[in-house]
Amino acid sequence: MDITVQELKEKLERGDRFVLIDVREPHEHEDFNVGGDLIPMGDIPMRLHELEEHQEEEVVVYCRSGRRSATIQALLQQAGFKNVRNLEGGMLAWEEAFGR
Repeated sequence: MDITVQELKEKLERGDRFVLIDVREPHEHEDFNVGGDLIPMGDIPMRLHELEEHQEEEVVVYCRSGRRSATIQALLQQAGFKNVRNLEGGMLAWEEAFGR
């Protein structure tokens, strides 16, 4: 199940408990991010063990456009994560809706 930028912004403002992961590259994260933990897409498979404790929690993944994070969403679901949500449109949609 995906999540819109509006839904994510509301969750962040409410202080909801969930895991937020930025799967972009470090330079993209430094340029602009919404507070997610940076784990670049290529590092996820070897760092999966770091995330295992969150298998039962809501996990939101995001990237620039939503493509890379959709790939990671599928990978995490295959690894047994129960509630992984991809940010529709990624940071491009966030910037379009809210700016930086």
